[in-house]
Amino acid sequence: MMNPSKIFENFKNAILTKYGPNPAKMLIYTGVLGWFLSSAAQVVAIIVNDKIPKEQKMFLIPQEIGDGAINVISFFCVTSVIKNFASRLVSSGKLASLKTRQFLTDSGINIKTKNGWKVPKNFDFSKFNIKNMMNFDQIKDDYNSFKNGVDVVAMTIGSILSCNIITPVLRNKYAAKRQQRNLAEMSRISNEKIKYPKGISMDTYIKMTSVKYPSSSGLKI
Repeated sequence: MMNPSKIFENFKNAILTKYGPNPAKMLIYTGVLGWFLSSAAQVVAIIVNDKIPKEQKMFLIPQEIGDGAINVISFFCVTSVIKNFASRLVSSGKLASLKTRQFLTDSGINIKTKNGWKVPKNFDFSKFNIKNMMNFDQIKDDYNSFKNGVDVVAMTIGSILSCNIITPVLRNKYAAKRQQRNLAEMSRISNEKIKYPKGISMDTYIKMTSVKYPSSSGLKI
């Protein structure tokens, strides 16, 4: 049997190898994992809680699962989109460190003027990637360091937007719709449990009335 410390060491090395060059991606995945585990814990807590009636669990469990899905999807999508957008700005040279900017200028891609930076005519930034340049090794370390920093900042901004603005709005809308469905379903179940008295005929009603109010009582209709 493998030593637990050895297993942890292998796991740590695998994580560092895969996500070391891209810490922002690791933060995104760990954030998604955190949301997932938190939602799973909430569902389990509802299931094992004996103080919650079975009827309520039927509604609370799907609602908690839905909230968890919104948390995970919103966090992953928002942070990934913003992070990828920032990465593209760096790889295209639109956002660069001073050293990388100077490297691009020396390569004739960016030209510094009094009005700022500009590029040669007919230059397509959408197809350009600094990493594909033949002499990229000259600025590789500076480029990677700058890009990782930008990615982490972008991921942080995305997580703040997701957790504090977008996700709460989506959850509130989902909760409102879910609550309406739950109330309608609970009302239906309650109505099914009600045993209505059997109806009586008009003749039976007249007989019951005549017995309760005999003619000698002076009842007038």
